Amino acid sequence: MEKITTIKIREMKDSGEKIVMLATYDYLTAKMVDEAGADAVLVGDSLANVVLGHRDTLSVGMEEMLHHTKAVATGVKRALVVGDMPFMSYQASTEDAIRNAGRFLKEGHAEAVKVEGGRKMIRKIEAIIDSGVPVMGHLGLTPQWVHQFGGYRVRGKTWSAARAILEDAKRLEQAGVFSLVLEAMPWQLAKLITEKLEIPTIGIGAGPYCDGQVLVLHDLIGLTGPNLPKFVRRYAEVDKEIMKALESFKRDVKSGKFPTLAQSYEMPPEEMRKLIRGFRQKR
Repeated sequence: MEKITTIKIREMKDSGEKIVMLATYDYLTAKMVDEAGADAVLVGDSLANVVLGHRDTLSVGMEEMLHHTKAVATGVKRALVVGDMPFMSYQASTEDAIRNAGRFLKEGHAEAVKVEGGRKMIRKIEAIIDSGVPVMGHLGLTPQWVHQFGGYRVRGKTWSAARAILEDAKRLEQAGVFSLVLEAMPWQLAKLITEKLEIPTIGIGAGPYCDGQVLVLHDLIGLTGPNLPKFVRRYAEVDKEIMKALESFKRDVKSGKFPTLAQSYEMPPEEMRKLIRGFRQKR
């Protein structure tokens, strides 16, 4: 079993092998994703929405991200584990950026971090990389900037906006990121960026021409609500199976059908007789 590293991720672009990345947040699902053959596992700040129930990604902090990253890393043997740096863990200062990125490797046992943003984040990204932490970039719809964007909207639809994203992609490559997530942008722009860069691109809502694709596991298997982004394809309806199981459990408990003696522990007859005799003697 070959361990996937940042170097291997870059080599996959050269060989034309598509990169499979999934976002998940706990030991059990990470173990399943790894065993299914994913190349990278992202512990996304979408933890805030998917697991913690917040309306956006801005509410999740470093301690929560480290807690879940460590759980994921425990379940993964082959895939590259990437920790998503949460809002305000790197924006305020270069010192914060280096310290918090290092915590993902030291405490969370990740092997790389993901940082949102383009030219404004270049110096911090360079500092993180110089400190020994590999960085995956993220352009297009960057959810930590949702309030600046005025909502979750496709980015790069005009030529000027597209040109700015392309320039940011080139700068991130020059800064040393080993790969780049492209989110919610026209496929033509994502294709152009993919062709112009030597580092691999990983798309989410960026069309079929990226070097790889990422989805949130919970979206893919049907654990999240019906109002999903256009780019999500559901491969299972696990939520329906869970509801069926829960409803059956409720019916069986209410009717007395669960548990039966088959789900119960039994005392050896001789020990039971001793127990009864003990009660009688006390009386």
